Order: sequence, then structure tokens, then C-alpha cells
Amino acid sequence: MNAERVLSAEDDQALVEFQGHLNLLFARARTQWKESAAQIDPQLQPAGYKLLMFIARVGTASAHQLAETFDMDKSVVSRQVRMLEDLGLLQSRADELDGRQRVLTATPEACAALAELRGDHANRLRVVLGELTADEMQTASKVFRLLSEV
Repeated sequence: MNAERVLSAEDDQALVEFQGHLNLLFARARTQWKESAAQIDPQLQPAGYKLLMFIARVGTASAHQLAETFDMDKSVVSRQVRMLEDLGLLQSRADELDGRQRVLTATPEACAALAELRGDHANRLRVVLGELTADEMQTASKVFRLLSEV
């Protein structure tokens, strides 16, 4: 068990500053999801974009898995999945093991659009993070890994 370290005033101020930057990062991520969704299709909502990105990354998913992963209400996931299907970005088929469930996969068109966006995002990251050393990048990566485990 880790003993909780008492923060000095300097540590506390650094934590407050870190939290402020983290809040800005989350706000920027929400903006980027909205912009990216609109680039794929003007009707695509950020929630649908996040679901589509996840499905494309993992290969297949069920609506139940999406609801659990993103802590979304099943009705929200259902509406987003229906919209993604209507936009031709998602395909659905019966699960071979449980015919009551649907297996969702991204269409080739969706995968191509997402790949293009990933390339654009990677180029922007390279520019922004280009001033960091490899050690600084590893430290930042460790911070994000630790935050993802909270």
C-alpha cells in the first residue's frame, strides 16, 4: 500500500496548475471530436464519432460493450448506432454465438475516413510535441498511463 505523501505548498500549486491544464486538454479533446465528426459527416455527433473510432480500433463490438465501455445509456448507444448505420459508417450482423446480439463493424468507407483523420491528428501532434525529447515523451506517456488507470 502506498503511503500518501503530504504535499508542500509548492507541490499543491503545481497540482492545481496540472489540473487546470488537464481541464483544458479535455475541453480541446471535446472540440476535436466535434470537428472530426463533422469532417466525416455533418450529421455525425461526437458521441457517434467516439463509438465509431472504438469499433474501428477493436474490429467488432456489441452495443452492450459500447454502453459499458463509454458509460452511456443503452438508448443513447442504440440511437448512435442507428445513425452510424444510416450514414453508411457501420454494419451490423447477428452474433454467431448469441443471435439476440448484434456485432457491429465499421464500413470500409468509415475506416478510410478515420485513417485520414488519424494521419492529420498525428501530423499536428508531431508539430506540437516536436520540441520534446524522447525522455520527456516517455514521462508524458507515463503520466497519461497513470491517469488512465485512475
